[in-house]
Amino acid sequence: MALRETIAGFLAAQMDFIFFLYGLAFIFLGAVCFAVARIRGPKSSWIPLGLFGFAHGAGEWLDLSALVVPDTAVFALVRTAVMTASFLFLLEFARQKAIRFGLKPLEGAPLYTALILLVMLGGIVGGVPMAGAFARYGIGFFAAMAAASVFAAHARGLSGTAKGLALVAAGGFALYAAAAGVIVPAAPFWPANVFNHSWFFQVTGIPIQLVRGLLACVLALSVWAIWGQLQTEEISSERYAAYLRRQFIGTLAAVVTILACGWVLTDFLGAAYRRDIQEHAQGDINLIASRFAGETNTVNGMVKALAESPSVLPLLTGGSGQDERRARTALDLGVEASGARLGAILDISGALVAASDQIDDADASKWSAAPWFQKALAGQAGYHFAFDPADRGRYYYASYPVRRDDGSIAGVAFLQKSLDRLDADLRLFVRPYYFVNPDGIVVLTNRPDMMLRALWPLPAEARSTLIRQFGTLDDRAVVEREVKDASWVLFNGEHDLVRRSSIEHSQWSVILAMPSAKIHAGRMLGIVATLLMTMMVLIYFFGREYGIRDRIQMNKRIELQELAQNLRLRATTDPLTGLYNRAKFDESLASEVARSQRYKTPLALIMYDVDHFKQVNDVHGHQTGDDVLVRLSEIVFECIRTTDLLARWGGEEFVILAPGLDGPTAYQAAEKLRAAIEQATFSVVGKITCSFGVTEFSEGDSAATLVARADGALYRAKLRGRNRTELVSRSDSIRGGLASVA
Repeated sequence: MALRETIAGFLAAQMDFIFFLYGLAFIFLGAVCFAVARIRGPKSSWIPLGLFGFAHGAGEWLDLSALVVPDTAVFALVRTAVMTASFLFLLEFARQKAIRFGLKPLEGAPLYTALILLVMLGGIVGGVPMAGAFARYGIGFFAAMAAASVFAAHARGLSGTAKGLALVAAGGFALYAAAAGVIVPAAPFWPANVFNHSWFFQVTGIPIQLVRGLLACVLALSVWAIWGQLQTEEISSERYAAYLRRQFIGTLAAVVTILACGWVLTDFLGAAYRRDIQEHAQGDINLIASRFAGETNTVNGMVKALAESPSVLPLLTGGSGQDERRARTALDLGVEASGARLGAILDISGALVAASDQIDDADASKWSAAPWFQKALAGQAGYHFAFDPADRGRYYYASYPVRRDDGSIAGVAFLQKSLDRLDADLRLFVRPYYFVNPDGIVVLTNRPDMMLRALWPLPAEARSTLIRQFGTLDDRAVVEREVKDASWVLFNGEHDLVRRSSIEHSQWSVILAMPSAKIHAGRMLGIVATLLMTMMVLIYFFGREYGIRDRIQMNKRIELQELAQNLRLRATTDPLTGLYNRAKFDESLASEVARSQRYKTPLALIMYDVDHFKQVNDVHGHQTGDDVLVRLSEIVFECIRTTDLLARWGGEEFVILAPGLDGPTAYQAAEKLRAAIEQATFSVVGKITCSFGVTEFSEGDSAATLVARADGALYRAKLRGRNRTELVSRSDSIRGGLASVA
């Protein structure tokens, strides 16, 4: 039993890393699904499954953020909305698969509208918790079961490894339906108020989020393996298949090792911050106690000096009028020097002999039963804190016995000091502190809303007495049980380090609450380091996989090109893009320049290249860069006239020779090309842009000057921010040259 409680306590302290692992697995699932969709095509049903993975993983990381930053109602609503959206994506995946199986499921828009209204109804009736429970019961459970059915149906048509992977995915989704769609956060209705996260943790000692995270890992790995099978079928290479098997094992081993080491690092950093917070808490406790001692020690010393003053004893033993004046003078000096509110001399019956201020007889009659008076009569110094419900004042009483020469007690001297100045000083203290009586009632604090509130549950038999003693009392307990010394408890809804220290010579104690956000922030360093290392490993392994696949595909492409091309074609075309090459362009440019010179016909030249193309190669690989150039060539070729000549100038730079166009017309054509490229999508890369330089043939131009001017216009477009078109005429270039000379 003790071992189970130890494990449960350890796992409860690791919720941030569990949320991180949970979210990471689903985001990896999303990435793999999009990789599968890239093979299957843009309309693949794997895209909704990928969106489910990304959205659900992001939702878990938002739950992780709620442990570090203050959780608000708006933030909770956002997390519920993200979770609901993820379940809708999963349901859409199952719906699209059902259509492919020949079934006729409900139309998407009416179905999703009804489900969203159901979740909103739960939010209106019972707030965010009920909305979240409705989303899990009404969408999450059925969506996960539908996904399980999809993979089970796939398995029936497969054999061998592929069938086993599909069955694993089906089982994973079925178990996830139970873990995420049945065991839900607590909500104010049945069964969410019984079979919820707390119930599962109490029964098993394991957070349900850990179970979900492990299931997410199973789902991600099974879908990843399915993706590998699809890749192998597409490439049809034994070398590639062998590499994928090695990659799967190597990546899995590396990621598991990193996650285990990251967990240890995260826990180590959390423990270090925990120790730091505990030390700060002890330092703050000592600081508050020191300030408190400074406020009371003066009173303690002055009341002793007053009781031992030679002028006080005669007042209690029938001294003269002069003795009485001396005693009153000593009493006034004691009150003034200690900063006390009032002071008095009482005889052994409790009767008032002398006082520094006007005192009601009713007040004086209560002093004989006061603890500090009884203590002084017993021959000891008396110290006592008291709360006055009439004026809501906090007072400190210090008393000392007045002794005769034979040592017997003749009376009692006491001073009463208000704690208002101490209260005003400590209100400037940053962290919340609470002075409490033995029953846990807050009597002094820098949080006004916590004044006269019970920190822990009050005994039923003491409740009425305490209400009479304090008047108005808020008996809603802040913590579940009495704080003894230093413990991590749920304090006002947050996991805080709460320290309690007794005040010297007092029945009061001071309690300090230290928020745990700093601990979670420290642990976040370990989590971020783990994430970065995991991403580096995945990028490395998948980068190698892309490299091998690209090399294999490139070899096949080269073989096909060699079969399709003849010597003349290779002499005039670019082997990558299929466009004319530079040699063919130079030949055509010389011919068109000669024609324009002879017949005075317009001729324009457009030169363009890809913005930030080096980043495409560095991030996605050169094969992806080549794919971008091929796709770019197709887009431009479809947009130009049949009389225009499009050629690859070199690298990512291209030229268009446009006979019959003047400069402004060519500029408009280039602008249309630039817009078309900007709106296009380039598979892995997404979006790219190009910069264009335009010029027109002028009298006296040669092929070289025309190309140089177009290149200068392209350079100007680059300087002015890229993704733009610049037109430079011969007169513009001449003026620019004169300006530079000047």
